Amino acid sequence: MLPVAVDAVGGDKAPGEIVAGARRAVDDLGVPVLLVGPPDRIGDPLGLEVLACTEVIEMHDEPGSSVRRKKDSSLVRAAEAVRDGRASAMVSAGNTGATMASALLRMGRIKGVARPAIAIPIPVPGTTPTILLDAGANAEVQPEWLVQFAQMGATFFTTLYGGDAPRVGLLSIGEEDVKGRAQEKETNALLRDTKNVNFIGNVEGRDLMTPDVDVVVTDGFTGNVVLKTMEGEMRFVQKALIERIPSELFELLWPHLEPLVLELDPETYGGAMLLGVDGVCIISHGSSSARAITNACRVARDMVDGDLVGHLREAVAAS
Repeated sequence: MLPVAVDAVGGDKAPGEIVAGARRAVDDLGVPVLLVGPPDRIGDPLGLEVLACTEVIEMHDEPGSSVRRKKDSSLVRAAEAVRDGRASAMVSAGNTGATMASALLRMGRIKGVARPAIAIPIPVPGTTPTILLDAGANAEVQPEWLVQFAQMGATFFTTLYGGDAPRVGLLSIGEEDVKGRAQEKETNALLRDTKNVNFIGNVEGRDLMTPDVDVVVTDGFTGNVVLKTMEGEMRFVQKALIERIPSELFELLWPHLEPLVLELDPETYGGAMLLGVDGVCIISHGSSSARAITNACRVARDMVDGDLVGHLREAVAAS
């Protein structure tokens, strides 16, 4: 396998946690890694190969113009490494918009894809996660794009977790087909006529963390609000439990709670997948720790081994 190109200088905890996570991916998982970034910013690469560049797109930089202006940045070089066959995938915890723009401009879109979408696993205790997309790439969408998101999301779910016909739901304000904006109503009708999507109808926000649906489709504005709300709620619940359960009781309960905490922790899943670009691109959370980066490299490897991009081509072409 070609190495995973890891943006070593992107993220709130870069480069220390990023490099440490990349090192663990090599040592613990056997995933080859290529660090990308200015050597003076990376510091000690812990024995990993470095693809040197001279620029960094910072978290506060405007995504589109930065990618065009900073052509020797770590994000642009990582995407070019995938495009040029030097790397099999890219991972970054840096500027989300710039990561997406770098992948789109350098890797290009899969033929037939109208817009790429960000897909992220939402943990569901006791079963496979629910894939939510779009989680922030497209604030405004067209019904035809949402149908394509459904096709790509179902393909991503199958590549990750197996199964032949993942259940796809359309996020709306009610289960009935007539509920929602004009956008949801038109999308619902289109999805019911789409042959290669197992569409189960509208779903509501409360359904995301249940075993009743595998893929949930919505626009990027709504999806991002849902995602951030759920992250905040999970942090609140964890904090409330720690504060309110007496320490001696907490110690007794922790062996039973730890598996659930790990299952609900976003870092377990490594990050989001940018679907629709002609290459594997993992967008990790800006506050990613070494553990998150290790898991992101694992997901990248699995998507390369599972030929995700090839399956996405087939799904889009079959529509």
